[in-house]
Amino acid sequence: MRLGGAYPGGVIDDIKKRALHRTAIVEGQVRGLAKMIENEDYCMDIIAQSRAIQKALASLDKLLVENHLRTHVAHMFEHGGPEREQAVAELLKAFDFEGR
Repeated sequence: MRLGGAYPGGVIDDIKKRALHRTAIVEGQVRGLAKMIENEDYCMDIIAQSRAIQKALASLDKLLVENHLRTHVAHMFEHGGPEREQAVAELLKAFDFEGR
């Protein structure tokens, strides 16, 4: 069972604003990366740009996890039962920690 969409707590406005800003930055970085490849720029410069994109996406993930913990997971833990286990399972799956 996946609890998605409209959910008690929703998205925290500040986190939403920051996440959208970061996605815009990543979008620009990806366009720049494509141009670098197209222009056959120096490989190490392309790799540096790719790494910067990966770091920006990791930063976005942190924001999204923060929102998820403060809203959805908090709600699931308040209600106890199987929803608690679902919250833990979803986070473990998101970070490839399942079955460990």
